[in-house]
Amino acid sequence: MIRTAAETRKATDARAGVLTTVDAVGRLVSRPMARQAVGPDGDLWFVIERDSREVAHIAAVPEVSVTLTSEDASVSIFGIAAVVDDPTEACDLGTGWPEDPDVVLVRVTAMSADYPDAPDGGIVYLPDLATSEPDDDRSGGQA
Repeated sequence: MIRTAAETRKATDARAGVLTTVDAVGRLVSRPMARQAVGPDGDLWFVIERDSREVAHIAAVPEVSVTLTSEDASVSIFGIAAVVDDPTEACDLGTGWPEDPDVVLVRVTAMSADYPDAPDGGIVYLPDLATSEPDDDRSGGQA
């Protein structure tokens, strides 16, 4: 989950972005996506076709990257995705998506995020958000 007000604002302001998954042979696959909602806990939600390759990618490798941009901010998020097959959840999030048996939700829980926000225009690294202890490892949990 995104844990600071600044992070939530940056993600909330951006309505469109890029979702990157890993395919069956380990290639990164990116595609534009419209962010449908930001949950009360900061999770990002997307609507996607049930039989899409993205759903297969997430089922095999749930680690994803989401890059969101708005007029005045951008944020690159490393997170864990889950496919949620629950029409009630879609209604609760106010996605406006009709109950359609051919679509499911994708929830991305942020583990770390990078965004340009430093006075010198550099990147501010947010430590792994899954832990309470900050560290200097900038790999986002990746080896």
